[in-house]
Amino acid sequence: MQEDLKKEIFMLVDGSAIVHRAFHAMPPLTTYDGTPTGAVQGFFSMILKVIQELHPAHVAIAFDRPTPNFRKELFKKYQAQRPAMESDLSPQFGIIQEILQNAKIPIYAVDGLEADDVIGTIAEKAKKTGHLVYIITGDRDMLQLVNHKTKVLAPIKGISEMTLFDAEKVREKYGINPDQFVEMKALMGDASDNYPGVSGVGPKTASTLINEYNTVDNIYKNIKKIKTKNPNLAEKLEKGEEHAKLAHQLATILTDAPFDYNFSDCDIKKLDVAEFKKALEKYEFKTLPKRLDDVFGKDGTLRQAQGKKTQMKLL
Repeated sequence: MQEDLKKEIFMLVDGSAIVHRAFHAMPPLTTYDGTPTGAVQGFFSMILKVIQELHPAHVAIAFDRPTPNFRKELFKKYQAQRPAMESDLSPQFGIIQEILQNAKIPIYAVDGLEADDVIGTIAEKAKKTGHLVYIITGDRDMLQLVNHKTKVLAPIKGISEMTLFDAEKVREKYGINPDQFVEMKALMGDASDNYPGVSGVGPKTASTLINEYNTVDNIYKNIKKIKTKNPNLAEKLEKGEEHAKLAHQLATILTDAPFDYNFSDCDIKKLDVAEFKKALEKYEFKTLPKRLDDVFGKDGTLRQAQGKKTQMKLL
């Protein structure tokens, strides 16, 4: 990671995932009038810590939209089992976006797309401009975007302990390359998003198949070969072919989605520290404005974390 800090970093935050993470990690804080702010505090605590650690040149935040996305059109039951948003969480999304807008940190949320697709598309553009991309998310689907220019920083305990996924870390944990993560999801499905894969195929079998045949398409092109070696597995694959191919579409993050995007808007030098602080103080935060001064300094310039112990534990 130390070598990465010598390069221009584009920090992309999966706002929807991190807000949910913060909500469940933080105590239920409120303002004097009872407005819930626990997720707000957790979200900005994490964002400021990561900014201080990465010292990014550019920052953008992506959110899901409440309107149905194209995956719902492909599969009506997509994410259908997810419970309604907690009453204390819903208003905090609005507060967080209000603070980001005051701070002039760009927000991207596009009808018909998930935050994943927005991040995948901006990451691809940033990669082409020579940036090293760091994606901040708890969503493991994003691991498919990892490559020599893109890494995923994922919280694993509360909002302070994180794992850095590069290609080597993905291979170590899942036994496949990052670009094969979609193939694994196609075979296994995803219970959290409520779509099936091939019944009876778990992580070990999926990893073995992917390492031998590379893609789901190639697995089905070699189904006769698989049948001679393992008839039971071949039967499962044949029965689940339709599910596997649908799951592949649902799991694939877009990297060329059409939406308006201005690279220069994301320059961290455009961040308005004074307005950022006012917006935090409006919601009665005491420590966050002080943290803002620690990260940016009184003159609003992003400080290098010189001689300090890392504040974010990387595992």
